[in-house]
Amino acid sequence: MQTNDHKIRNYSDVLTAQYGAHGTPERSKFDEEAYAFYSAQVLLDARKNAKITQSELAERIGADKSYISRIEKGATVPSVATFYRIASALGYAVELTPCSA
Repeated sequence: MQTNDHKIRNYSDVLTAQYGAHGTPERSKFDEEAYAFYSAQVLLDARKNAKITQSELAERIGADKSYISRIEKGATVPSVATFYRIASALGYAVELTPCSA
């Protein structure tokens, strides 16, 4: 079992060492899985904050409960249109803002 040595690290360097530089197939796969996980957590948290069940959310967007479950587990990545429909059904708006470089 690996333990934490409590040293501060540059996380970008850690990712590069473990998954390769940006643009490599390994890093792209990692990034895609990380975004899927993050999106799943955002939607799961939003649904729980709205205090509705997966079945209720599915009904609101015209989907199956199992589809919502797969999204929240990160097993399925919804299309952009579906992501917006889910956000709207939960009472949220999606806003794009410029990134600071």
